[in-house]
Amino acid sequence: MWLLTLLTAAIFCFITFYAGGGLPPVQQTTTMEIILTLGCGAIVAAAVILTPRGRRVYGMWPVGLLLAFAALSALSVVWSVQPDASWQNAGLMFAYSAVFGAAVVLARAAPARWPAVIGGVTLAAVVLCGYALLTKVFPSWLDAHDIYARLQAPYGYWNATGLTAAMGVIGCLWLGARRAGHALLSALAYPAIGLLLVTLMLAYSRGALVALALGSALWFCVVPLRLRGACVLLVGAIGAGLVVAWDFSQHALSAESVALHARVVAGRQLGALLIAMLVLLTLAGVAIGFSTSRRRRLSRAARTNAGAVLLCALALLVVAFAGALAVSHRGLTGSISHGFHSLTNTHAAVPANTPGRLTAIGSVRAVYWNEALKVFQAHPALGAGARSYGTARLRYRTEDLEANDAHGFIVQTLADLGLVGLAIVLALLATWLAAAGRATHPFNRRWTRWRELKRNGWQGIGWRPVEDRPELGEERTYTPERIGMLSMLCLVVVFGVHSTVDWTWFVPGDACVALLCAGWLAGRGPLQDQPGTLRLPASPRDVGPLRAGIAAAVVIAALLAAWAQWQPQRSADASQEALALSASDSGAARAAAQDAVDYDPLSAEALFTLSTIQQHAGQSALARATLVRAVHLQPSNPQTWKALGEYDLRNGSPTAALGELRATVYLNPEAVAPLASIQYDPELLAIQNAYIQALRETMRSSANVKHVTVVRSPRNVKAIVRSPAGVKSVTVVRSPAALAARRAARRRAALRRLESRSPRAAR
Repeated sequence: MWLLTLLTAAIFCFITFYAGGGLPPVQQTTTMEIILTLGCGAIVAAAVILTPRGRRVYGMWPVGLLLAFAALSALSVVWSVQPDASWQNAGLMFAYSAVFGAAVVLARAAPARWPAVIGGVTLAAVVLCGYALLTKVFPSWLDAHDIYARLQAPYGYWNATGLTAAMGVIGCLWLGARRAGHALLSALAYPAIGLLLVTLMLAYSRGALVALALGSALWFCVVPLRLRGACVLLVGAIGAGLVVAWDFSQHALSAESVALHARVVAGRQLGALLIAMLVLLTLAGVAIGFSTSRRRRLSRAARTNAGAVLLCALALLVVAFAGALAVSHRGLTGSISHGFHSLTNTHAAVPANTPGRLTAIGSVRAVYWNEALKVFQAHPALGAGARSYGTARLRYRTEDLEANDAHGFIVQTLADLGLVGLAIVLALLATWLAAAGRATHPFNRRWTRWRELKRNGWQGIGWRPVEDRPELGEERTYTPERIGMLSMLCLVVVFGVHSTVDWTWFVPGDACVALLCAGWLAGRGPLQDQPGTLRLPASPRDVGPLRAGIAAAVVIAALLAAWAQWQPQRSADASQEALALSASDSGAARAAAQDAVDYDPLSAEALFTLSTIQQHAGQSALARATLVRAVHLQPSNPQTWKALGEYDLRNGSPTAALGELRATVYLNPEAVAPLASIQYDPELLAIQNAYIQALRETMRSSANVKHVTVVRSPRNVKAIVRSPAGVKSVTVVRSPAALAARRAARRRAALRRLESRSPRAAR
């Protein structure tokens, strides 16, 4: 499986290096979405045709629910506060659905290739983390302009780098602890896990550390190779701990804004230490593998004693930590309450990007989650639209923190898609757990099968042990494939835990790894099923109309999805072309700008570009009408109101501009915060400057008025009394509504007078 393993690792490395962290420029992410959609669609169609008949399909419920989640994201453009972002997010969700579906059908078509999946994932993690460390070793070549001490390559986001390392550690536990496979290859797990742990610590990612702790705890609970896994983890942690301790003691490597020359010198020393660590861990892995292969298997009593020693050591660490908290100035309970308050405090200070961040409890996530819940309360059923949190939060934020995501999948789903989106996610989780449990049985038990229920009746229902014949031994129950499946399960858990506290779901390099493993678990089915072999059909008749129709539908759906994913990028390219042509060819520029709007009619940026081109061509009325169209398209987006207000301000309509900029401030109240708190945000400064200028122009125009005609109504009585000092005369006229009300009052008075007369007077 060497070729398949290398191919899997190469694919994930390509996704990571090309798409990065899913951040701008969006062209690379869009291209990656199209490649994944078309490639995975072709894999699904080929698997449908080449898989022999008679094999049951597993994992269709999770696939259908993930597609439903993607469809809901696309449908949310109808009510989204930022429909262009929702449409782009739908493209990403369809690409993820394609990856998940391809993994499901591959597990059904070639289940015996599972080592290439987890082996390729582990190898890709080692390569990516090795590159991240090289940016510290050779900063002048790879990352000369980086001012942070945290590792953030190759994603451009440190928490994504830490998550890659955490998922790779689970793969190394499987590689080093497995009973099958080449001994030398298993020995390489020791230097690999040391490299991954160093990367994880130098990324200063607390969320990745917590996710790894929970995923590792689950691995040691469900995989019976605990002593082997503990040996790999402890030896690798010792080697990595020495390097990390030295790195934290070096100012040039652990501080921000350090001169490049100092970083180069310290990087060379770090490289020498990393090489020494890798050599020593490799020798340790070979020695441990050689000694364990020559020795007879440990008895049950010896394994029990060794496990008890490890558990006692872990318990002593917990007791020591609790004792340290007890002797602190806050005490045990005070430290716990203070930590909980710091974790949930919405005004907590942002921790510095230094090693001290690893021990800090406070985080800005409490701010983001609080704003997400406020958005959810305003739109409880369907949310504000997929990936619209960044716009919807502006109405509720009280800090000048920039964030396009809620840093948590659950709260992001609540804010974006409401209760309907959360219901789909929970159903997806439940069906995936059921499908993955069919292949892994993490509790070593299974529910009674449907065939057995029909044969034995409902009296035989129950949660029974997986292996009812203990005389076959543990190795028969925990086959190499089952251990690999359990390791994949723990890897997916690591990603899931981290995604609840961060936005790594939107990072293609990390998300595709988890989707591949999750899809493989869902599509594998019972491990007792014998692996099938792919074969070419002898004739078109062997394919059959049903399978041919399914394959054709998959190909057509993939093409349509890829076309939809391409449109926002076509619009952005056409907008850039229009701006480039505006100075030389106004006609071609207008045509390109109109094409940008036609490609993506949901984009406000395309309308802004078209308005700019129309202004250059002297079409002022059309330019303003285009901006009004953008406001109607996204009325909850402060950017559209800001663009319209700035246009009216430049074109001599300060009163109209003031009303539009007031709408901007209403949607983004932080724009009128004190200057000291927004001086580093150019967007907020621009809004505040335009608003102040509109106020001044309105007051100046009011002071130059000599005669004012006022329509009298209860709302503008104060305006009549408080007329500007420069006004010489005021003419008051009644509004049509006031005149109609006066006539009605006169008629009612006349009727009352008639009714009040005596009969004599009436005669």
